[in-house]
Amino acid sequence: MRKILMFTGFCAMLCCAGCSSKTEEKEEETKFLVTSPLKKDTLVIRDYVCQIRAIQHIEVRALEKGYLQEIFVDEGQIVKKGQMMFQIMPLILQAEMQKAEAEANFAEIEYLNTKKLADSNVVSPNELSLAKAKLNKAKAELSLAQTHLQFTQIRAPFDGIMDRFQVRLGSLVNEGDLLTTLSDNSKMWVYFNVPEAEYLNYKSRIKKDSLLKVKLLMANNQLFDFQGVVETIEADFNNETGNIAFRATFPNPEALLRHGETGNIEMSVPFKNAIIIPQKATFEILEKKYVFVVGKDNVVRQKEIVIASEMPDLYVIRAGLNENERIMLEGIRKVKDGDKIEYEYEEPKKVIANLRVYVE
Repeated sequence: MRKILMFTGFCAMLCCAGCSSKTEEKEEETKFLVTSPLKKDTLVIRDYVCQIRAIQHIEVRALEKGYLQEIFVDEGQIVKKGQMMFQIMPLILQAEMQKAEAEANFAEIEYLNTKKLADSNVVSPNELSLAKAKLNKAKAELSLAQTHLQFTQIRAPFDGIMDRFQVRLGSLVNEGDLLTTLSDNSKMWVYFNVPEAEYLNYKSRIKKDSLLKVKLLMANNQLFDFQGVVETIEADFNNETGNIAFRATFPNPEALLRHGETGNIEMSVPFKNAIIIPQKATFEILEKKYVFVVGKDNVVRQKEIVIASEMPDLYVIRAGLNENERIMLEGIRKVKDGDKIEYEYEEPKKVIANLRVYVE
């Protein structure tokens, strides 16, 4: 009997110990992690989709009608200013120039003979003037014939890269037909659209004579080796999108960038004394952002915040919070407005250091 009583007492002690352990675990589970906003100067990288354009990109067209007799370059070739690119068959124009040369020589001889006679008072000054006018006309026609003949030789107007041929050797081309395009890629113009609010922030932040430096993230997700500068802004906003176009100029010494590429412009925006919180401390109701602020009485209150900028895992707060307030970091879906909680406090620097990214 005594052994039975001892065994029963031992079981009761184990049950009590188990209940006590479960109660402690339950109490530990109800403790929430709380932190504060971090106040710090930081840089936010803003991305803008961009289009990359050569500083010169022209269509090379035929200036005369005829058969394409020679092609001196190849698609994708780098050409120099003045280099011969195409030759249109010049036979007819050569004949016309020879005819104009002969007529100019005849008019010159006739003028010289008339001048001798005029000097001897054999012919009147009016006849000399007519001969002079005839000579000038012949020279003008010769110059015109020479110009037309030169139009059969199509040369590069600047250093650049050839594009695809639109015609082939032996093709009959008419005046104005497209032969190819030529791009000067020594520098690139990169266009990107900026919302009105960010444009106003940019204009208020940048001094009059300074230029904003930007980076280019290429389509392969690699940063271009050279920085660009924003040199110009378009005059008007697009009423449909509310954006305005910026143009940044990038050096392209290795000719890596080509006309028509796309990418992303990365613009660094400084924030002085920024209020920064983790994104996971926020929740959304009807497209508005909120946090749970913990009061001195340990009661949580729902509070609306306004986001100034977004970074991976972090928000920069424009309004709604100050650095001295305490906000719930975890378990925000387990409480409601007005609940009293038990919590553990963690320093904001430690919280942010444990996120995937760091504040500069």
